[in-house]
Amino acid sequence: MATGDLSQAIGTALPYLRRYARALTGSQSTGDNYAAATLEAILADRSAASEASSPKVGMFKVFHGIWVSTGAPVVDENEAAAAKAQARLSKLTTNSREALLLHSIEEFELPEVGEIMQIDTAEAEQLVTLARQEMADAVTGRVLIIEDEAIIAMDLESIVSELGHKVTGVARTRAAAVELAAKETPDLVLADIQLADNSSGIDAVNDILKALGDRPVIFITAFPERLLTGERPEPAFLISKPYSEDQVRSAVSQAMFFSSTETLRA
Repeated sequence: MATGDLSQAIGTALPYLRRYARALTGSQSTGDNYAAATLEAILADRSAASEASSPKVGMFKVFHGIWVSTGAPVVDENEAAAAKAQARLSKLTTNSREALLLHSIEEFELPEVGEIMQIDTAEAEQLVTLARQEMADAVTGRVLIIEDEAIIAMDLESIVSELGHKVTGVARTRAAAVELAAKETPDLVLADIQLADNSSGIDAVNDILKALGDRPVIFITAFPERLLTGERPEPAFLISKPYSEDQVRSAVSQAMFFSSTETLRA
């Protein structure tokens, strides 16, 4: 692949690598440090990315090599939250969370997950299955859904309920979301970005977090790259529209699993 073509492919994939790194580390700055180290490694040896099945797979493979060589730490701006995350991580099957993120959130096929993690496809599939089970069984809580499209809201409510969580309500606007959150404190917020009255799901979430304190948030958007710019704080979990049930299940399970919210019930 020509230098220009490889650079363009890596540039297109970079926001998604940053999303993956952010979800793994729990910190935008730490995730970006891993992404920067990945780019430096590729600049030093172009073959690391160009010889993979695709430049995107190659970039994630380089990232994974750096990630595992540093002990795959979980970093959080809050030390207590980091300690909790590390304690929960120790109970998971090794590499299962990485496989789940790569397959369900980043939408790599299982053979690609295997290539990235340097394992065979059967092992990649087994890790994904284990991660789903271990995370879904670990924690349950209360979820507020902010979504203005009725059919999508019903679908999200069904997925969340099937995971064993309680849906505290469904809001179609910023004002309704704030009102519902005040009535029953959610442990997690699942929010669309563009709402019915042209209000913003981001603004609704900011209002809720200001009133109730930090808690995990999952945003759903048709344009994830617009939020993955590095120019402002970014969500740890960002699902692209149209989403799959797998993506929602994985994001909700991980957000709950690594939450520092004290009201979560094991």
